[in-house]
Amino acid sequence: MRDSNRFSILRIFKYIGPGVLVAATGVGAGDLATATFTGNKLGVTVLWAVLVGAFLKFVLNEGLARWQLATGETLLEGAIDRLSRVARYIFLPYLLLWSFFVGSALIAACGVAMHAIVPVFFDSAVHGKIVFGIVHSLLGVVLVLLGGFGLFEKVMSVCIGIMFFVVLVTASLICEDWGGVVRGMFVPVIPQLSGEGLGWTIALMGGVGGTLTVLCYGYWMRETAREGEGGLKICRIDLGFAYVATAIFGIAMVIIGSAIPELPAGKGAALVVNLANALQEALGPLGKWAFLVGAWAAIFSSLLGVWQSVPYIFADFLRLVREPNGSEESVVDTGRWGYRGYLIAIATVPMLGLFVNFTTIQKVYAIFGAMFMPMLAIVLLILNGRREWVGDFRNRPITVVVLVATLAGFLFFGYLELQKKWGF
Repeated sequence: MRDSNRFSILRIFKYIGPGVLVAATGVGAGDLATATFTGNKLGVTVLWAVLVGAFLKFVLNEGLARWQLATGETLLEGAIDRLSRVARYIFLPYLLLWSFFVGSALIAACGVAMHAIVPVFFDSAVHGKIVFGIVHSLLGVVLVLLGGFGLFEKVMSVCIGIMFFVVLVTASLICEDWGGVVRGMFVPVIPQLSGEGLGWTIALMGGVGGTLTVLCYGYWMRETAREGEGGLKICRIDLGFAYVATAIFGIAMVIIGSAIPELPAGKGAALVVNLANALQEALGPLGKWAFLVGAWAAIFSSLLGVWQSVPYIFADFLRLVREPNGSEESVVDTGRWGYRGYLIAIATVPMLGLFVNFTTIQKVYAIFGAMFMPMLAIVLLILNGRREWVGDFRNRPITVVVLVATLAGFLFFGYLELQKKWGF
């Protein structure tokens, strides 16, 4: 009986694994902090934004899966081969900037979280952040290189389990208004509309489920050998489960933030650590340390997911540029220097961000970052809109409506955010 149960669990994870991986990879320190801070500022009345954000990311990822199952090509391959050559010149700068700043943020966040858990080795929090951050980055490289996809899945599943258990238990213990939670999920309201309410609601909606990491789903699909119409059904179940779980996680973080009377100042992982200290008053020392461990698991799983998956994207891009007419072998070889070289680069070059403030480059990255989701929606509208390319997997009218709404919404919201931050 025990072996049978174990087999069933493994079989279920095989179906939902890639979606869970992309969801966990998309939840970093910034997403935790955004959900917490939004909950503290606006309360649980904006929980509907979490559900909307998760649904939009589901539609985008489902479109990516449909393209790949219909053509056998990754979305990146389709965009570069079938759209203008301008696509490759736009994508590479974005990929490099994204890798540097997200990599730097993840390394720093892991360092901050671990120093908060084990503060005994360093008197200075800055030194602890640097040393622990570097150790986590190198550990991620070792796990990816030595264990392959199998070990990666196992480590991620442990981190995901810890992350969800701790956050959900914390939210259930600290929440005092479940009626308000239900209303906030299904009654769209934006508090402080004339003030910062709109900005924080937008940030909450856009922060659900990551940005560039949605492209990684296609490569994890290949690892599980999904094909055809049957593969599409599995992908929809997989992604549905993943984004429901992501929404539940985001809702829990908003609830936790709303329950703290005065949230201490901080950004990213620093805010998460300060939140853990604030939770000590409500839940005691055990609650504080449990939340810190859960936050660390969320951040490290995001780092490990990025380290394992983003080199796929670079190696795929490199292959497409070197072989513009295509090749018979389109599967990325993780043993070649394109994949491994970028893995080493993303784990080491962003360490510079621990020491230097790149304000001007961050401004350029902010522009690229705000444009990713609109660009993805445009690509899906074009590629999945032609029957000669995808056949019966073509966009349905309702999908077109959602993609157009996503395009318009993210363009508008992205403009507002850039205007607020940088004065555009």
